[in-house]
Amino acid sequence: MERVTDVTESFAQSADRDQVNDYDSFAEAYSAENENNLVNAYYERPAMLTLAGDVAGRRILDAGCGSGPLSAALRDRGAIVTGIDASAGMLTLARRRLGDDVALHLVDLSDRLPFDDGAFDDVVASLVLHYLEDWGPTLAELRRVLRPGGRLIASVDHPFVAYTHRDPRPDYFATTAYTFDWMLGGQSTPMRLWRKPLHAMIDAFTTAGFRIAVIGEPQPDPAARELFPDGFHDLSTKPCFLFFVVEVPPSATGSDD
Repeated sequence: MERVTDVTESFAQSADRDQVNDYDSFAEAYSAENENNLVNAYYERPAMLTLAGDVAGRRILDAGCGSGPLSAALRDRGAIVTGIDASAGMLTLARRRLGDDVALHLVDLSDRLPFDDGAFDDVVASLVLHYLEDWGPTLAELRRVLRPGGRLIASVDHPFVAYTHRDPRPDYFATTAYTFDWMLGGQSTPMRLWRKPLHAMIDAFTTAGFRIAVIGEPQPDPAARELFPDGFHDLSTKPCFLFFVVEVPPSATGSDD
């Protein structure tokens, strides 16, 4: 059984705990940083697109779409994309990028999704799940809106990195929160993420009714070697994110059994 530890982390003295993970406060700065940097533009997004494969004609929900770079890439590959995000500021930027090509909705992934059962062929969840302490309700909803045979493609912080490099904790098997101050555009913003051991991630997927198809640790885009020589070496030799493709069994219904 997964162990959950209630960890009270210390913020900087000036940080307001109610404003943790407040993407509205730094949407422009985050979007600019995310656009062409090594980790997002040359590692995480290319890996997600590779796992998605041929998406032409597929109905895809981008869960936690942010300012829309992954939605745009999927749309450009022929997918019919719907984006959801909990940040109105990020959705404003997404609308600016995507125009009317992508339906966008202000939705918190902790809530019931405003879609019918089996509405999508795929869901992509790019660096989203590690914001949630309990994956169970969210995964159940994502499974509900996927058709039988549909896929959830997700990326999360690698559990090895989360436990050994970011505020190390002695108990790998406990689910714990950690906080840090994220500097973007000269602004410091308090962030809180949740780390889980690998077995707890897998258990969450299978409990929600998914079957595991892929657990991946891909390499960065080779094009980044000359653009980011130092960072490329680190990213290609050390873990960063973990990628999953999990599937709804073809015989399953869109809702929980």
